[in-house]
Amino acid sequence: MQQIINFLIRYKIFLLYLLLLFISLIFTFQSHSYHQSRFLNSANYVSGSIYSFFDNTTSYFDLREENEKLVQENQRLRYQLYNKTNNGAQALDSLESNYLVVRGKVIKNSYSDQRNYITINKGKKDSVEQDMGVITSKGILGIVENTSNGFATVQSILNEKSNINAKIKNSNHFGSLIWDTKDYKTVQLMDIPRLVQLTIGDTIVTGAMSSIFPENIPIGTIKKFDLDTSKSFYRIDVSLFNDMTNINNVYIIKNLNRQEILELQESTETNDQ
Repeated sequence: MQQIINFLIRYKIFLLYLLLLFISLIFTFQSHSYHQSRFLNSANYVSGSIYSFFDNTTSYFDLREENEKLVQENQRLRYQLYNKTNNGAQALDSLESNYLVVRGKVIKNSYSDQRNYITINKGKKDSVEQDMGVITSKGILGIVENTSNGFATVQSILNEKSNINAKIKNSNHFGSLIWDTKDYKTVQLMDIPRLVQLTIGDTIVTGAMSSIFPENIPIGTIKKFDLDTSKSFYRIDVSLFNDMTNINNVYIIKNLNRQEILELQESTETNDQ
């Protein structure tokens, strides 16, 4: 208490000055509307800036939750899209479903090697198995190659061993999608016959002959094409929709009829020999 009293005595002149200044400011604002408006505007600006700061901060921390909701919604919509019946109606129950959709995240990605692989955070416990297709919201990504209980490795389309059925969207002519290992932004579509009319910018999507991917999943657009006159087929460079250097959320797709299709094809080929 004595220290407070000593402080007041030591700085009594300065404290008196502050008191008088405060009183004079009050009288000034009360007697002049201009000063009142300026003071209120300044106070509103400061309080508005503070509220804006806290709102932006809150919004930033809400981004993860909003992003998670968006990924869940995309998963639901993709399930509905891939499980339409032949007449275009939505499958009513799981017995009518053709595809299972599982969402996941990339935890490791390579794109500069000749054989690139992607590791995702879903595995056997999430019903992820070998030969399931993996896509993003923009397009095709690769095929599951190996799985553990909680993780899986995906053979990227940027892999010299990759070979996926693809087609030109506007014409339905199909071929094999491969990668020549030269550019991580570009893959190649082979075996398109010379009679097909091609245009730079045409969209390339997955074909109906794939037992892994649903039909019409986006891949990219035609960047350029050359005709192999000796074989009468085009070699088409396809610019990918996906930025293969920046991948986060993915969707793993299982064709529930794949095993039945493969067994039927194998049986037909065996009987034909």
